[in-house]
Amino acid sequence: MELKATMEFDLMIIGAGPIGLSCALAAKQAGLSYLVIEKGCLVNSIYHYPVNMQFFSTSERLEIGEIPFVSNNAKPYRNEALEYYRRVAVTANLNIHLFEELTQVVQTSPHIFSIKTNRATYQTNNLILATGFYGIPYLLNVPGEQLPKLTHYYQDPHFYAFQKVLIVGGNNSAVDAALETWRKGAEVTMVIRDADIGERVKYWARPDIVNRIKEGSIKAYFHSQVKAIREHEVDIETPDGPLTIQNDRVIAMTGYMPDLGLLEKMGIDLSEDEIRKPALDEQTHQTNIEGIYLAGVICGGMNTHRLFIENSRDHAAKIIDHITSQND
Repeated sequence: MELKATMEFDLMIIGAGPIGLSCALAAKQAGLSYLVIEKGCLVNSIYHYPVNMQFFSTSERLEIGEIPFVSNNAKPYRNEALEYYRRVAVTANLNIHLFEELTQVVQTSPHIFSIKTNRATYQTNNLILATGFYGIPYLLNVPGEQLPKLTHYYQDPHFYAFQKVLIVGGNNSAVDAALETWRKGAEVTMVIRDADIGERVKYWARPDIVNRIKEGSIKAYFHSQVKAIREHEVDIETPDGPLTIQNDRVIAMTGYMPDLGLLEKMGIDLSEDEIRKPALDEQTHQTNIEGIYLAGVICGGMNTHRLFIENSRDHAAKIIDHITSQND
């Protein structure tokens, strides 16, 4: 594809999730020229959530730009969130390019960055990375993980009806997948590294899964790991020794990690511990590179359970306030 002529902006935002959209709203209100680019669809991470997923947060905690989020439920569902964020983008007429992937960032001089994507080249004075963490799953690293029967992204339970389904994991995504597929007629087995269902599991779902396991409707192996996957079987290492079970589908809800390699390529410093937290000023969210900012869950590095939509919404105001103060 032939690249378009270079376009110039005060600010570019990578990621059209809720926090990226929040940054765009703040930039527009401040009178900055801006562009949001997103490698997938609008709020791509939420789109890939299970179709029946219900948020922990209430709707007002998911609001951005002081635009009301009216839900029919105390805690909104995925489809309501998709509709809300789409309406925000339409109502505010946000400048967004979807299905456009970042390929290169080069700093050509202080506060001037050359941005290349699979579609165009741009020049911007400031850059916000609001890329989330949903794009790279933690792998099992076992033989057979590449088989088509395995997925790290569970969506619709109907697909698994009347099949032998193995769920890997014991937290929210795994519990949702186990309960929903079981209720659609799947024969469900869970493999969980820990001694129990995760403490962070939604309070209305945890008793449900615990009781289903206790009554034997859903089989669960604790302190266990998948060792190999084959077309019709899975090998499991349990405290009682190795076990092979019949299997049609594997849903590996092992969690996801942020693309910290992207940050490293830009020269953003990461902590040397296992968290790999990016260097940034907590008051402005500027990294060690002037003009590059982080917003949302990416600020926590590998600690992806510290930041959510509801406690990241203020990142946009901090960043835009700092950018505009530099222009004064």
